[in-house]
Amino acid sequence: MKRNIVLGIVLVLIVGAMVYLQKPKTDVQRVMPVQPVQGSEVQTAAETRTAEQSCVPKAAPPKSEPLAPELAGIAAYINTQPFTLSEIVGKKVILIDIWTYSCINCQRTLPYVTAWYKKYKDKGLEIVGVHAPEFDFEKKPENVQRAVEKFGITYPVVLDNDHATWNAYRNRYWPAKYLLDIDGRVVWSHFGEGAYEEAERKIQDLLQERAERLCITDGVVQPMTETVGEEVDFYQINTPEIYLGYKFTRGNFGNQEGLPAEQFVQYALPLSMKHNAVYVQGEWFVDKDHVRLVSEKGRVVLQYDAKNVNIVASSPGSELTVLVDGVEVEKMRVGSEDLYTVVTGKNYGKQTLTIDVQGTGFKLYTFTFG
Repeated sequence: MKRNIVLGIVLVLIVGAMVYLQKPKTDVQRVMPVQPVQGSEVQTAAETRTAEQSCVPKAAPPKSEPLAPELAGIAAYINTQPFTLSEIVGKKVILIDIWTYSCINCQRTLPYVTAWYKKYKDKGLEIVGVHAPEFDFEKKPENVQRAVEKFGITYPVVLDNDHATWNAYRNRYWPAKYLLDIDGRVVWSHFGEGAYEEAERKIQDLLQERAERLCITDGVVQPMTETVGEEVDFYQINTPEIYLGYKFTRGNFGNQEGLPAEQFVQYALPLSMKHNAVYVQGEWFVDKDHVRLVSEKGRVVLQYDAKNVNIVASSPGSELTVLVDGVEVEKMRVGSEDLYTVVTGKNYGKQTLTIDVQGTGFKLYTFTFG
């Protein structure tokens, strides 16, 4: 009898071990929760305290927010050596900025982000720019490096070319911001443009909490960053983003020939055109995320409702002549893959854009508006 009991106990233990080992594991690695180090170990030059001061670092207050996902699938690093968020948690407040360089919405937020880094990097703020590409050309490190220099970004930028970090955060937007407290918890987030004052006040609050936790007496509260650049009235923009290419199109392509995949198409302009639809003229090749001009000359026409118009484009050196309501407003040459502003208007409203293209090889990816 005793032998049977012992065998039964052993069998239960074996089965339990097998069940435990077969439990599914999460695919998302979280930052390591670490105990904050003593203040003197992480002080910057601006965070001095005298030897006479005595302080016991405060314990972490109870919080329900989740630990942030760790960086994942990083293809390259700019302005930094390879690192993990876990190396920073317990020492600094972290702002994760998910962006991509040809996105106009991202570009309009960057002056604020770079200003915050300049103001607060010596107060305990680290910013990590997670570059998650929308187009294949944005995966090239040299293109991202050029953009980083163009926008004056000095904080670390990591290339999330396969959207592994994007997916870990369950992100769906460009740009997106996630603010992590000193313990690595996501305590604030925002998607799109705006909320700049709210973001900066939250940064100050978290830096103040960090200072109290680490016995740092140097103040972190500073005047809010002033408005940078022209504010956009989104309520007066009535034309959506328009994508070219057979895979990326959202249905705003007007030519009856359509966008047949991987085909050369001779396009003609119709007598009447729909509002908020792009029309092209000439011979073009239809790729997945853009159309490419094959003929020596081409034309693009769009009736839009906004003030400013931008295109994402590239070419070997094609020249564009830009007309608004039949009046020439710009001549420009397009080079590397980037965002180009073709119309800087004075007023919002309905207008007709015509772009005459001289030079084969011009690639047109998308229109965005301001």
